[in-house]
Amino acid sequence: MFRNRIELIETRIREFLSEYYGIEPPELIAETPPQVEMGDLAFPFPFQLAKVLRKSPLLIAREIAEQIGSVDGVERFEAAGGGFLNIFLNRESFFKDLYEWLSDPETPGKSGKIIVEHTNINPNKAAHIGHLRNAVLGDTFVRLLVSSGREVEVQNYIDNTGVQVADVVVGFHFIRKMSLAEVAAIEERFDYYCWDLYAQVSEWYDEDPERKELRQQVLHAIEEGLEPFFPLAEHISIRIVRAHLQTMGRLGVHYDVLPRESEILHLKFWEEAYSLLKERRAIEFIEEGPHAGCWVMQLPGENGQEDEEKIIVRSNGTVTYVGKDIAYQLWKFGLLGKTFHYSVFDEYEDGSKIWITSMDSSGEGEPRFGAGDRVYNVIDVRQSYLQRVVVQGLRSLGYSDQADRSTHFSYEMVALSPRCCSELGIELSEEDQARPYVEVSGRKGLGVKADDLIDKLFENSLKEVNQRQADLPQEARDQIARQIAVGALRYFMLKYTRNSVIAFDFAEALSFEGETGPYLQYSIVRSSNIFRKLFERYPEWEGDSWKTFQARLWDSGAMADLLTEDEVWRLVLDIARIPDTVEQAITSLEISGVARHAFTIAQQFNLFYHKHHILSEEDESKRAFYLSVTDTARQGLLHLLDLLGIEVPERM
Repeated sequence: MFRNRIELIETRIREFLSEYYGIEPPELIAETPPQVEMGDLAFPFPFQLAKVLRKSPLLIAREIAEQIGSVDGVERFEAAGGGFLNIFLNRESFFKDLYEWLSDPETPGKSGKIIVEHTNINPNKAAHIGHLRNAVLGDTFVRLLVSSGREVEVQNYIDNTGVQVADVVVGFHFIRKMSLAEVAAIEERFDYYCWDLYAQVSEWYDEDPERKELRQQVLHAIEEGLEPFFPLAEHISIRIVRAHLQTMGRLGVHYDVLPRESEILHLKFWEEAYSLLKERRAIEFIEEGPHAGCWVMQLPGENGQEDEEKIIVRSNGTVTYVGKDIAYQLWKFGLLGKTFHYSVFDEYEDGSKIWITSMDSSGEGEPRFGAGDRVYNVIDVRQSYLQRVVVQGLRSLGYSDQADRSTHFSYEMVALSPRCCSELGIELSEEDQARPYVEVSGRKGLGVKADDLIDKLFENSLKEVNQRQADLPQEARDQIARQIAVGALRYFMLKYTRNSVIAFDFAEALSFEGETGPYLQYSIVRSSNIFRKLFERYPEWEGDSWKTFQARLWDSGAMADLLTEDEVWRLVLDIARIPDTVEQAITSLEISGVARHAFTIAQQFNLFYHKHHILSEEDESKRAFYLSVTDTARQGLLHLLDLLGIEVPERM
């Protein structure tokens, strides 16, 4: 919406420069003046024109301001500073347009399908706290893309034939000596059961490293689909995936398709990619040296470092993890010449289906997945090297355009504050207690299950809700506590830049003050309460009557005078910048900017709320104006929180 105004102004400036000076205009960059009193936009291009026109930048800015004439939506142009062209918008028309946009903030569709792959938890045990950051970042990025008109496909890759699943199979078969039927009969929470078993297997290997040969035996059987290990691995992975989907569903995270590594192997995706890599000489066979007998890819060095060789196929003929990733990436771009079959794995409450890859056609009207125009892989920063290899694989095959459109959406780890560890019952050494954060480590007993964290947030939130809303039924209080807990968690995961280490802390996340999810939720509840009280006091204003009165206010011309208050205008401008903030987040992959923008608007609205007596204002025009500003802030915050995946309770 704000962008439309800027584009109109830029078009008129280009026309004027051509007509008045007979020159091609330079690149026009709109800046935001440091103070709203100085204008709403500032263009520095007169500095660029000074040499061409042989005039001072200030004189050029003055000539343009005096001669450019009227532009729709602009109050006036002014020359400022040493040569800035400042623009003051028509506040009344701008506010009207903003209000209309908020009522229907849809954006025209953009061409080209975008594939976002995120979450990607090994299906061998319960999800942990680090997986939550991946899922929340990926899901929020998807929401931003969809809101800006992109077609998005959400993939959650399931590595069901990897080492981690093999280790759990080893645990059940060789340590617990359980059959598939006995494993299937386990009634306790399965992902938690496997969490403990996986840790036991690690200790078992440490006791006798030769036992790891059993892992290779099981891995081979899983890859080849052999009894008894393949059916056991299939049962484990499917059951764990269902648990993971339930965990992420608590946070409102949804997926379209679950591509599985087993189908990549059995449908010969890798063989197809392997043939391509050899045919196009993207990999070479090494005859001697430390990599003798291997197929390797040359990886260009970074930051002045020498090129290096990355093994794609080992000397024993087995493919490395990154080799299968290259095949998968080729399929995502529709470059492989092969595709999956699909079956319905589950269905969400809204009726949308989640599909899983399969060997055979299900006959259920299978959708078409893959063949994206752009691909984003949401994977933590520790996987940067492997992601670089995948992109180089595309480039070495001659797919440079696709390599340029293949993006690693990286992020840093999640740690725990010492206080958080204490609340979770984790004992720390004196040294760890003195640290600003404690790294999660399964080997040190510091693994934190995602559901345990969510449950603890819910428990702490419910205590606060029970005190504040004792008159509500327990079911309603539980619902509010759940919304606050999820909002607190999602906002905490999003407010930091993605390359910052997060030290999670319950008290900080759940605070109703400061930069938190509950603070944003409370700001919207506060604004909604104003309208609830309004319609109780003035029932004739409810529904269409309120809109009619509001329209009468705008038609009266009183709006222009009331919008002269710069603090209110600053709030209006920040709400109007929501689409630009979203686009900037998509371009930079820095979602924290959207979270911070929501916090800024909430802060400004709360200052406005405390400054003005909205409902008790005796002047009817002022009261209607204050209500319009309140409604604008409420709708803007609702839109932003929806993008952040945060629900808003009716009461707090």
